Amino acid sequence: MISDSLERRTDFAALSYGVVVCGYIVLMSTGELGIGMSALFFFSVIVAWFLEGSKLQVSDRFGTVVLVASVPAFYLAWRFRLIGLSGNESQIAALLARLIALLSIVKLLQRKADRDWLFLYLMSFFEVMLAAGMSISPLYFVSVVIYLLVTITAIVAFEIQKSFRKVHEDFGESRNQFQFSFLRRLPFTAVGLLTVVILFAAPIFFVLPRTGGAGFGGGSNGLSGFTGFSDTVEIGSIGRLKQNNEVVMRVKLDDATISGIEPIKWRGVSLDTFDGRKWSRTNDLKEPFVKIAGDFMRFDRPAAAEKDIAIQTIYLEPINSDVLFGMPRAFAIRQSRFPILYKDAAGNLSFPRSENERVIYTMFSDRKIPPVDRLIADSGQLPVDIASRYLQLPTVDSRIPELTSQITAGSFSAFDKAKAIETYLQSQFGYTLEMKAGGADPLADFLFNIREGHCEYFATAMTVMLRTQGIPTRLVNGFQRGEYNETADAFIVRQSDAHSWVEVYFPESETWVSFDPTPFAGQFNETNTTGFLNRVGSYLEAVETLWVTYFVAYDDQGQRSLFRAVKTGFSEFQSETSSWLKIAETEIVSWWKDVRGDKGLQNSLTAIAYGIGVVVIGALFITLAVFIYRRIKRIDFARRLAFWSNRSNEKTIIEFYRKMERALSSKGFTREPHQTPLEFAFALKMPEAVKITEKYNRVRFGEKNLSNDEAKEIENWLKNLESKENGGENDKS
Repeated sequence: MISDSLERRTDFAALSYGVVVCGYIVLMSTGELGIGMSALFFFSVIVAWFLEGSKLQVSDRFGTVVLVASVPAFYLAWRFRLIGLSGNESQIAALLARLIALLSIVKLLQRKADRDWLFLYLMSFFEVMLAAGMSISPLYFVSVVIYLLVTITAIVAFEIQKSFRKVHEDFGESRNQFQFSFLRRLPFTAVGLLTVVILFAAPIFFVLPRTGGAGFGGGSNGLSGFTGFSDTVEIGSIGRLKQNNEVVMRVKLDDATISGIEPIKWRGVSLDTFDGRKWSRTNDLKEPFVKIAGDFMRFDRPAAAEKDIAIQTIYLEPINSDVLFGMPRAFAIRQSRFPILYKDAAGNLSFPRSENERVIYTMFSDRKIPPVDRLIADSGQLPVDIASRYLQLPTVDSRIPELTSQITAGSFSAFDKAKAIETYLQSQFGYTLEMKAGGADPLADFLFNIREGHCEYFATAMTVMLRTQGIPTRLVNGFQRGEYNETADAFIVRQSDAHSWVEVYFPESETWVSFDPTPFAGQFNETNTTGFLNRVGSYLEAVETLWVTYFVAYDDQGQRSLFRAVKTGFSEFQSETSSWLKIAETEIVSWWKDVRGDKGLQNSLTAIAYGIGVVVIGALFITLAVFIYRRIKRIDFARRLAFWSNRSNEKTIIEFYRKMERALSSKGFTREPHQTPLEFAFALKMPEAVKITEKYNRVRFGEKNLSNDEAKEIENWLKNLESKENGGENDKS
């Protein structure tokens, strides 16, 4: 029965199965389908393939009943939580993905007419469309290209089969006689059609309006469980966050090697109120800002020169937070999607964000801070609002201010005290992600008992210690710089790069300056890129970053940038062309005036001679170019023939020479390392050895051909050498 089904299967069926499998692979590339579902699908495909055309296939009626019943069955299973769904995917998208896969399995197992094949094509198309909203991976693009190639080939084959069957059924021929003897040509046709589609689709891709985010929030990259950047953060939440390696954002700088006074960090939110266990921020009135020119929003005035302004383009993944991240002291943002953003008195930036929305924006930050000597000399009067807000303390262990006084003894300025505490915490404590400190007063437990923790404990300790000295301080949550991917020219920032540090206020310059008391082991989360697998991973990450940057995140802001670049390039080309044509026109007009004799007979004759010379030189140049071109073509062909000929001759003469070496070796004659082949031959005083070596040198190094007569002659010399008995010694005597 299996052999009978094998005979009935056609190349068209194989192509159609390929469409179904490719459609599922596209959906599988999102990472949302479990191993169990994929194993069931591929097992069903294999079974359906071996049953194709046999009596064991499911009947049309039974297949229709299963298809109709599966939709409400899936809904009920989802409604009563009988289908397990991961926490970071859209439940509707996951439900549709599994439902479509099941419908495809049922249809594959039943007997199929033309409408059934079309149904399978439609299901695979839905899978591709669904995957487009669930994935940001470049693997999706690769799998879609393969899917399109197979699908185009199958559709062409489908139409050919229909036409073939219609014509031949009139003559009573069986439809099972149809086989694609010309199947080899179909992939080339598909490639051609796909190329045409891409050529027409590419301009549309760059012109159509774009939102810059995947429909369902990027699938597995949707960080719905992301915490630590809200108005209230409990000590320890950053430590939990750092144990996750998901990508949070990708950042491109105008100059990736930008250097400044402080290390690169991506500031998120500052917190000012501490109750002994958790941090919160004062519920400020948020000031709204709208676009002032195009997509530009400015909410502050930079004090720095242009060289100290950092421009960052940030591709922020879907996270459960409305915070905008960027370098400290941001003063402007360019973004095309949200019409408004908010800034509070602490400099925290936020925007009205939709759930599972990917955001792309360009942030402008003032990186310049006052010089150290000015900060040391800062003795300005604290504003009342700053003192009341940033000197707040809960009831703290009495040992904390005592320890702070000991550490800062001999330091008189706020800057010196901050540096002293920063250095003490960095050098005297250990770094760990384990939450060892606890009890009723986790900060005191950390400082006096455990003496190790993660960044939040260090930042909290420094903030509280400085406040006991009357120095306004706040805790900041954000991210370290992340891993710099040289191939993509971008920083890849992950949840594991989450970080807390401290900002200290200096009233005279009205500046918040960053300090980081975390030991250096916890400040840098560099990835080893020296190994082969690490380098491959880095390249794959670069591909994904480029994919996100120029495809997934390509929005109307990117469109305008592209159009500006194209317009500028075209304008420059047009200007240069116009300038060159004007110069040429001026030169020609001037030359013609000289030819007419406007400047006298002498200048006229000179201009005519100059014109004749230009024409002659031009003609000679064209002739020479044509001659060289033809010569190169002939030489190239001749060289190819000579190359293969010389390879053959070279191989032959090398074999002859090796035979001679073996024959001489059997008689006790071996060439010394310092001897050339010819020196060795002359030392033997055997004429045959000298002649063979001379032929070897001529063919091997002189690029000469070995004729048939020469080959026969060498064979005779070899026979003479082999027949000699210690000929060299006899000659010597």
